[in-house]
Amino acid sequence: MVRLLLALFILFPLTTQAALQVDITQGRVQAMPIAITNFYATDDIGSKMAGVIRDNLKHSGLFKPLAEKAFIQPPVSIANEGPRFTEWKPLNAQALVSGTIKKDPNGQYRVEYRLFDVSLGTQIDGMAYTTEPSNWRRIAHIISDKIFERLTGEKGYFDTRIVYIAESGGMKTRMKRLAIMDQDGANHRFLTDGSYMVLTPRFSPNAQEIVYMSYAHNKPRVYLYNIDTGRQQVLGDFSGMTFSPRFSPDGNSVVMSLSKNGATNIYTLNLRSKAVRQLTNSRDIDTAPSFSPDGKKIVFESDRSGTQQLYTMNVDGSGAQRITFEKGRYASPVWSPRGDYIAFTKMRDRKFYIGLIKPDGSGERLISTARHVEGPSWAPNGRYLVYFKEVARGNRRDVKSHVIDVTGFNERIIPTPGDASDPSWSGMN
Repeated sequence: MVRLLLALFILFPLTTQAALQVDITQGRVQAMPIAITNFYATDDIGSKMAGVIRDNLKHSGLFKPLAEKAFIQPPVSIANEGPRFTEWKPLNAQALVSGTIKKDPNGQYRVEYRLFDVSLGTQIDGMAYTTEPSNWRRIAHIISDKIFERLTGEKGYFDTRIVYIAESGGMKTRMKRLAIMDQDGANHRFLTDGSYMVLTPRFSPNAQEIVYMSYAHNKPRVYLYNIDTGRQQVLGDFSGMTFSPRFSPDGNSVVMSLSKNGATNIYTLNLRSKAVRQLTNSRDIDTAPSFSPDGKKIVFESDRSGTQQLYTMNVDGSGAQRITFEKGRYASPVWSPRGDYIAFTKMRDRKFYIGLIKPDGSGERLISTARHVEGPSWAPNGRYLVYFKEVARGNRRDVKSHVIDVTGFNERIIPTPGDASDPSWSGMN
């Protein structure tokens, strides 16, 4: 993880509380017009940083960055004099973002950003950061998060990463590698070399470890991967096949499925003590477990009723309750970081769906569909989902990771070098 070299601080006291706020409770949001100027700098880093911020806010679906060619006041003027609000109001910009970037004698960047309410003519946020020049893109994500939070009242999600399965090759020679990238597709790199198949990667709460299933040495087992060191290790000494792992909210345990003697049940493994605990005990298939954010419950899928449905249980395995009863088969449930929804995959009438349901089983909604769409994972603010979708392109299939708002709008593709499946979103970096 790249560290900031200077603590961020507020540039000006916030003497006026902004009247600006994006209403994100409605199904389709009217995007807020926002002017984001190039940051004033002696090189092109200012325009590059502003470009990342524009893309982040635009992709959220909540903001509409205005065209730069309509701007009258140049960045150097804003840096030296402050905004001339009479020149910004005719553009109908509700908010204005500006900044400066200077290089100190040690070669580090000092980045200052300011956020203004155009109608009131006041600054409503301002921060400064010092960092290595190579870290400029992450600073742009952090600033995007600050703007998002200040104007919506919710945490941002831009300073995050996504781990996924990078797929390449034909159907008979399919290669599947672990890969990681920023949430916008930048800083992409492969973590495994493709010499063995990997599936279902999941981030730890600290975003520095990944659990996943691997077919290394022709034995399907759950592995732990450290992003900083590249070290991989098998989790537990199980006699059967282990798969479908996820971390507990505190990162101290992993819950997974173990298949042996014709049955598939759910177990937890304490990463510190190595203690193993069996949570379900049936002759059916219990799999795809996911913790609630408070760590007190687990949602999972099971065919114990005769069809594939979702259940919740206490963290010790007691109190199992079925929560889905509609037509179709349910799979890959994952609890929202807020605790308000459980996302899932649904198969019905030869189509796949990504859906949401409340933990008590009420309020089911389907928000995306395709011939094959699967594997939802939550952004850390609980407002967006990432998943993979397969679309037919003539004689071939195109598999890409998509992001969508929980309202079911603003679906977009995350750019990747090749096919991308099984995405998992990190917490905040």
